Amino acid sequence: MPCAALTSGPLLPCLIALLANAALAAEPVKNWFHDPFFQVRNRVPGCPMPLGPFGTEEDMKAQAHSRVERGTSCWRAGQCKKPNAYLYDADIAKDLQRRFAKTRRFADASLWITVQRRFVYVEGCTRNKQAASGIDAFVRQTPDVQLVVTNTIIGTGIPNYPVMPAK
Repeated sequence: MPCAALTSGPLLPCLIALLANAALAAEPVKNWFHDPFFQVRNRVPGCPMPLGPFGTEEDMKAQAHSRVERGTSCWRAGQCKKPNAYLYDADIAKDLQRRFAKTRRFADASLWITVQRRFVYVEGCTRNKQAASGIDAFVRQTPDVQLVVTNTIIGTGIPNYPVMPAK
């Protein structure tokens, strides 16, 4: 369903996602910084795959400096034991994969996880509002997670998150 067909609801996220996807369509995307990105549920057929940590070379260049600053700021502030917040990501991802594999919670959803500097982004589709209920609390139980951002839609309409460009 195109954005123009929407008669109610937030149009701005729809327009942002469409513009981001149009800009990415011409240039290949890559996970430049090797941020953990994986799918934990796959029960909603046709759910658009999020862009996650993928971006263009221009995106990578624009993010490089700020990633260094943000990564080390938690250590300098005494909030991290490791010298860079991104050093926690692999362990967080491994724990989340293990915990999702051991539970049937959130079964009526298609969900992808991105982990970046102790932040966990959960994106995807649910069959109904209750399908992702409690996901923030579930993810926060993982050691060293600082912030959880959940961005899901009900069904497979126009997502309010940037999606992987068509190949």
